[in-house]
Amino acid sequence: MSNPDGLDATDRDILFHLRQDGRLTNVELAKRVGLTPPPCLRRVKRLEETGVITGYRAVVDPAALGRELEVLIDVEIYANDRRTVEEFETKVASYEEVIEFRRMYGRPDYFIRVAVADHAAYEAFLTGKLSGLPAVLRVTSHLTMKKIKEDG
Repeated sequence: MSNPDGLDATDRDILFHLRQDGRLTNVELAKRVGLTPPPCLRRVKRLEETGVITGYRAVVDPAALGRELEVLIDVEIYANDRRTVEEFETKVASYEEVIEFRRMYGRPDYFIRVAVADHAAYEAFLTGKLSGLPAVLRVTSHLTMKKIKEDG
C-alpha cells in the first residue's frame, strides 16, 4: 500500500460499509466490496489488529431512551493547574448526560455534548451539575434545531 495511512481503495470501501452497518456478515461485506470472503476477512482482521477498526457498537435512538434534546455547550474555566483541570474533566466525564466531551485549543476550553429528556432536564443538569463545578468560569449553550449530518 503506497499511501501514507496504509489503506487502499478496498480497505476504504470495507470501512465505508462497516460504518454503515457493522453487523454485515463477512460474506455480504465481501460481495459489496468485490472480494471473496477469505481475503475480505483477512483485511477486516488486519484493520482490527492495526487499530483502524477500534470496535463495534449499537447506535441507539436517543428518543427511545427519553433523551431527545441534545445541547452543545462551550465551557471556559478559570483554573489552569493540573489538579483542578483533572478533577473537572473526571467529574464532567462521569455525568450520564454527557455523550461527548473534548478539551479544545484556544477558546472555549471545552466542548461538551449532552443528551437529556427536555429543557427542564437540561436546566437541572446545567444548574445542578455543570455550573456548580469550582473551575467553571463561563458556559454557553447551543440548542440543536436540526441535525443535518452525523457520522459515527
